[in-house]
Amino acid sequence: MREVCGNPRRNFMINVLALLTGGWILDSCGPGKSSEAKSTGSDAVVTACDDLSNVSKGDLETRQKLGYVKESPIPDNQCQNCNLYLPPKNGQTCGGCMLFKGPVFPSSYCTYWAPKV
Repeated sequence: MREVCGNPRRNFMINVLALLTGGWILDSCGPGKSSEAKSTGSDAVVTACDDLSNVSKGDLETRQKLGYVKESPIPDNQCQNCNLYLPPKNGQTCGGCMLFKGPVFPSSYCTYWAPKV
């Protein structure tokens, strides 16, 4: 990480932000990432939000520990109205989350849901 002169607290925040956004940008640019549906060879169609093939085992465990589910059991508490949700970019159908890597359905939910302020 780069070091910036001045306020150590500000430097820390800049480095954390760079780490978070850099990881998100790199994660969303990997091979095989597409907003289009993919065929798995069977009759099932996997959407971009279902495609977890580029998500590490550790990140999948984090998603599970945070209680991530595809459809929110609480209609008013969905990822799309969570403060931690990263909206889809460039015509993609799914977004992301600040807490874990991988695609996120707008209508999904986890136990760390925080209302937008």
